[in-house]
Amino acid sequence: MNTAMLMLAQTGSSAIGTLVFPLAILAIFYFILIVPQRRQLKEHQNLVSALQKGDQVVTAGGLIGEITGIKDDAVQLRTGTSTVVVEKSRIVKRTGGPGVEKPAAEK
Repeated sequence: MNTAMLMLAQTGSSAIGTLVFPLAILAIFYFILIVPQRRQLKEHQNLVSALQKGDQVVTAGGLIGEITGIKDDAVQLRTGTSTVVVEKSRIVKRTGGPGVEKPAAEK
């Protein structure tokens, strides 16, 4: 009788250990990979939704220009002497314009 109980106790503890380790790995991946990625996506969506005419921006392709017009999902940029149209989602950074605060050293 005692050996049967020992075998059940040993089997139960190994089953719990088998479940805990993969769950711990999944939790680690969630907090290291997924949470920061979601935060970054939300920040980018806020950036894109706050774009306005006159902002200076940088695109994912490296174009730097000033927004001269905004339509549904497209932005018209003036870069030097030419004007180009890019998707809103391709804008990665706002570098100047009415919605950007200047650092204290430049004020």
